[in-house]
Amino acid sequence: MTEGRVQSGPVSASLEQRVLSVAPQPVFVVDHEGRVVFANNAAARGFGYDHPEDMIGLPSHQTWHHRRPDGTPIPTDECRLLAATRAGVAAHGTHEWFVRADGSMFPTTWWCAPFEVDGDTGAVFAFTDLTERHAAEEARRARDAAEIRAAESLAAQRRILEAATSARRQIARDLHDGAQQRMLNVLLALQLTREHVPSELEALDSMLMDAMAEARHAITELRDLAAGIHPTILNTRGLVPALRSLSARTAVPTSVTAHDYGGAAAEIESCAYFVVAEALTNVVKHSCATIVEVDVDGDADTLQITVRDDGCGGATPGRGLGLVGMADRVTAMGGELSITSPPRGGTTICVRFPRRSAPVRPSSSLPAS
Repeated sequence: MTEGRVQSGPVSASLEQRVLSVAPQPVFVVDHEGRVVFANNAAARGFGYDHPEDMIGLPSHQTWHHRRPDGTPIPTDECRLLAATRAGVAAHGTHEWFVRADGSMFPTTWWCAPFEVDGDTGAVFAFTDLTERHAAEEARRARDAAEIRAAESLAAQRRILEAATSARRQIARDLHDGAQQRMLNVLLALQLTREHVPSELEALDSMLMDAMAEARHAITELRDLAAGIHPTILNTRGLVPALRSLSARTAVPTSVTAHDYGGAAAEIESCAYFVVAEALTNVVKHSCATIVEVDVDGDADTLQITVRDDGCGGATPGRGLGLVGMADRVTAMGGELSITSPPRGGTTICVRFPRRSAPVRPSSSLPAS
């Protein structure tokens, strides 16, 4: 036996055929007319036959490669599968389709090379079924499309939220610079008028005092209204002073603790403020709490706010507590919200925001412990 060469003969041929028969790669051989003279088990399974013998003698083109997915026929003289038998050259096909025994079709990529069969030029074929790969690609494209739609939805939600915040600021400024200022002018005019009322006109003096009291009450209501729409202190002094001002107006005793908070983007602070405001409103209305703690913390990249009460717990989304809207508001700004609220165990709401506006990302869940 010559060194470096495999011995030919019956033992070698038998070994080769056995190897091909059990190989996981589908392989079949055709003669010069394109009829199958050999097929391994993988090829039979791929084409939907019970046994490789079921393929022997079948014309390859007319059986597996005679039509396209849209139903249009492929003429024999255009069949690339038979190129190796016609021209004696190797060929490779991608993005093509084969027909199974039951008439269904599957995407494939295939290779063929000239192969001598009974003294004539035949061809040996190998192919790969791409059905699972195509399904995975379709699933990936569907996921990508869903993520794009979700991102677009969140971007629209953020734009709406930012527009609403801008409108809140404008309304608050208008109330402060318009109606509230006019009421202050009215109060000043009443006070100046009262100073010139003779002492003997007690009834008029009393009426002026009542009018001044009503004016002061109206001014207080306007200030409270403006603070509820968008507090001026949030714009002028930042989140923590605004939260402390909010806590002072909350019916349940509320403390605000800030841990080295260095500020965040205006739209982030605005969103955080109104999330805390909603949480405190829920506490007052539903929790029966006696104390509330608000912690402001984070790092160079993240703002974290925790609102914790000692109330009855049991807060769940969808029960009129505004938690779904709160979660939507947080998600729209690229943040995360979590709720821990065991029955009779109080409620803890934790929100995390990027310090600066972050690109929106898909998220449709409201995590809860």
